[in-house]
Amino acid sequence: MRYSVLLLLLVFCYSCQVEKPNLQRHYLDAPWELYLEQFTHPIADSITIPSTVHSAILAKTRHPFIGNNEYRMQWITETDWTYKTQFKVDRNTLEKEYINLHFEGIDTYASISLNGVAILETDNAFLHWKTDVKPYLKKENELLIAIKSPLPIEEEKATANPYALPVGNRVYTRKAQFQYGWDWGPKLNTMGIIKPVYLEAYDHFKIEEVYIKQNYIQDSIANLTAQIKLSQPITEQLTYQIKVNDSLYPIKITDSLLASDVQATPEVHFEIHNPQLWWPHNIGEPYLYEIEVLVLKDGKLIDSKKLQRGIRTIELVNEPDDLGTSFYFKVNGVPVYMKGANYIPQNSMQDLVTDQHYEELLDDVVDANMNMLRVWGGGSYEKDVFYEKCDKKGILVWQDFMFACAMYPGDDRFRESVTQEITQQVTRLRNHSSIALWCGNNETSEAWKHWGWQNGRPQAERDSIWEDYRAVFQIAMPKYVSELTKEPYWESTPKLGRGNPRYEFEGDAHDWRVWHDAYPFEHFEEHVPRFMSEFGFQSHPSYETIHYINKDGSLNIQSADYASHQKHERGNELIREYMARDFPVPTSDEDYVYVSQLLQAYGMSKGLQAHRRARPYNMGTLYWQLNDCWPAVSWSSIDYFGNWKALHYQAKRDFENLLISNYVKDGVLHSYVVNDDLNDLTSGYSIKIMDVYGNELYQESFIGTAGMNSSTKFHHMNLASLDIDPSSVYVYTEFGSSSTIDVLVRPKDLKLPKEELSLKSLKTTGGYQITLKSAVFVKDAFLYSPVKGHFSDNFFDLEPEVEKILFFETDSDVAPVFKYKTLNGLMNH
Repeated sequence: MRYSVLLLLLVFCYSCQVEKPNLQRHYLDAPWELYLEQFTHPIADSITIPSTVHSAILAKTRHPFIGNNEYRMQWITETDWTYKTQFKVDRNTLEKEYINLHFEGIDTYASISLNGVAILETDNAFLHWKTDVKPYLKKENELLIAIKSPLPIEEEKATANPYALPVGNRVYTRKAQFQYGWDWGPKLNTMGIIKPVYLEAYDHFKIEEVYIKQNYIQDSIANLTAQIKLSQPITEQLTYQIKVNDSLYPIKITDSLLASDVQATPEVHFEIHNPQLWWPHNIGEPYLYEIEVLVLKDGKLIDSKKLQRGIRTIELVNEPDDLGTSFYFKVNGVPVYMKGANYIPQNSMQDLVTDQHYEELLDDVVDANMNMLRVWGGGSYEKDVFYEKCDKKGILVWQDFMFACAMYPGDDRFRESVTQEITQQVTRLRNHSSIALWCGNNETSEAWKHWGWQNGRPQAERDSIWEDYRAVFQIAMPKYVSELTKEPYWESTPKLGRGNPRYEFEGDAHDWRVWHDAYPFEHFEEHVPRFMSEFGFQSHPSYETIHYINKDGSLNIQSADYASHQKHERGNELIREYMARDFPVPTSDEDYVYVSQLLQAYGMSKGLQAHRRARPYNMGTLYWQLNDCWPAVSWSSIDYFGNWKALHYQAKRDFENLLISNYVKDGVLHSYVVNDDLNDLTSGYSIKIMDVYGNELYQESFIGTAGMNSSTKFHHMNLASLDIDPSSVYVYTEFGSSSTIDVLVRPKDLKLPKEELSLKSLKTTGGYQITLKSAVFVKDAFLYSPVKGHFSDNFFDLEPEVEKILFFETDSDVAPVFKYKTLNGLMNH
């Protein structure tokens, strides 16, 4: 059925009698009991759902995030577990026409029974399961969820397969792949009821789904369609109404379904005049309309569904050009440079992630001027709250499907389950304005072609494995994405790996020559791809995190406890190798941790700035990785406890809409201004070279224009023409509201004077105002305190006699003692 109607921007009197919808929902969130397979006495009780076995028994065991306790908890995954709850249902509910029991997420293989009757078998942690329980429901009920260990099931499936699939048995289970261990995360293979469980009871019908489909925007009109899926076909006359921002539109659409039409999905067409568009936060307002769909029968409201929807267009432009093949996003017809990071699950026990965790982390994303996150394919499809907050905060989401670094089976049940997963997840998330891209997998295509996975296999076996890949990523996924939503689909990230010389010129790239291949940081400046969707470098976490990891609470980074939290086999070796190239190598652990963070920020900044300077050739840079799933040495810019590393502060500077980017090549200092705003900026440009005591050695200034959405080379100079010692100076550049401080040599080659830093603090509402001043140039000032809090800026350079004011936000009642480190201090011991 299709109904077209022009919805006028008028408010009229709501003449129908509005009553509460007949739908009842009862969450079975608590209390639950958890039993070992023997099913005698509960191991834990008073459990609240969502839950994993690991988190449920934390009070009775050693925390897996401390020391090497991770290794002592592997028995949990080798064991079968049972959750049990008892609940009552009132007579009114029992008399409802339809009663369904919903399981939004079970991890993973479970047999579910209600009052002794088997009602469901589950085998995919990414699926929402629903079953009719009206025949089995009583006033008093017992629900059992028996969860089996995935390990013997995976072994049985692997044995039944005619050949071994790359990377092991994890590929046979549809659950978060990082739980099997990664080079930044522990092996904590959780099991449990990871999302809500609830009863839904109703008469007549209910709204299953509403999709607000955006047809087009033209002539100041947004043409939309509300596609309404009901729980079952209805032959009676129904009335549909639309509210936008609480205004009920004046024309009601009534359908008269014929018996032959009962399978159709009602579609209500409407228009919004002069729509306010949704934009990424860095170039506009992420405006959201509140849209409500109401369905009435005989003037009585049966059900309604409310959602928030931004009006915007998004397009992935992947077209041949003179240099290769482009890869960039247009939002509302405007090319937008993507600045951001790769996101992984925030906790290995994902049930412990709260709404507040999402709020704080996504605030950190906005504060660092990022406009895109990539949800990595080895984790999980995130909770609704993640995407809702991205919508509101104006953060675009590159959404991977949950497949990573492996080849997957092709049996009938696997394909059927994956099809359900694709359709459910796209349907669940497609109303979110933040969704910019659906990506089939992480590195699977690249791995098959260049990681040696085909070596030694007969041609027939290789063909069979690749055909299973094609069936999912080249046939099923693009088909369902195109049918269910209007957002673009990308088969695999990266398009080409670093082993293919075309990786710089076509599509998106993961460049790991820095780090994995130990290439120097300058590689980032010399080899810029069209869109960098993954690159990174490790550092040690905050002092707080290291104290937590070590059972003795020490800052010892040589301990066995701490070593178990470095999951890359060459990680510590590579950090030291790179540090020796560019920085002084401290002997104390405290200083070494500090310099490791400087090193990470220094190297990654070379890439971030090189990518932005190269626009429009390059139109995006997403570093690996934003966050951690446990306390660890990793590539993150924010550690597990939410502490910003030096990289996150540097990314905040490098991602400003207006960026001055200077770099030295072959003895020439080049200066660019990058302007991501949608307006040209004409302003004074000034560049100065100063000695470390604040004496001006060179100065030049002029009026220049940085065009909108562009990178412009503003200045260059041959340093050999100046009478300066490059190791004893710094460069100060200013344009418009932006300024930057740079040095001309590697940090270890700087001749820095002894620091003369004064620090004053003043109590304010919500924290402390800190004022810093130095008589000499200070490199990489790092403030820290044993009191938990957040510095508004950190790991910064300080000019001589220039006062810097920043803030320390804290909820603590304890007066903090502020300490600092500087590169000056390390080089003048």
